[in-house]
Amino acid sequence: MTTLYLLGSAAPPVLEIASVIEAAQSRGYDVCLGLTPSAARWLAPQMTELERLTGHPVRSEYKAPTAADVWPRADVVLFAPATFNTINSWALGITSSFVVGFAAEAIGKGIPLVTMPCVNAAYARHRALDRSIAELREMGVTVLYGEGGFVPNEPGERRPFPWQVALDAIGAAVSTST
Repeated sequence: MTTLYLLGSAAPPVLEIASVIEAAQSRGYDVCLGLTPSAARWLAPQMTELERLTGHPVRSEYKAPTAADVWPRADVVLFAPATFNTINSWALGITSSFVVGFAAEAIGKGIPLVTMPCVNAAYARHRALDRSIAELREMGVTVLYGEGGFVPNEPGERRPFPWQVALDAIGAAVSTST
């Protein structure tokens, strides 16, 4: 079975994460869920159910250096939704959160990485976002942004997050890495 690390930050689509886990499992993935601390707070009422669903602890904090790993080794990573802060921190190597730290290290380990930003059009106009997306792409991360991925909406506007595109992309990333 292929192990998928599903990492998410605090953007509205993270509230749909249980159905994404189920969709990934239906495709044959063993899913381990990691969240930014803010996303973990948003999902706190669902944490027991998410752990039952995945069969793994949900992680949002770094483990102690002497603690054993509680997840199997990742075969592929999907970081979605990835907020403006997450994308910029990751591209700059600012690893103050577990999930961003793992994603940054995964680049060096050669683990296939797919991310789908979730930013509104106001954030998208900030020059740092385009630079960070370009930087991540140059490091080999598949960034699903723009046509064929996530297209920013106006602030306050809600559109369905294209989870299916993200799940299709991790399948492609796994097949090209083997």
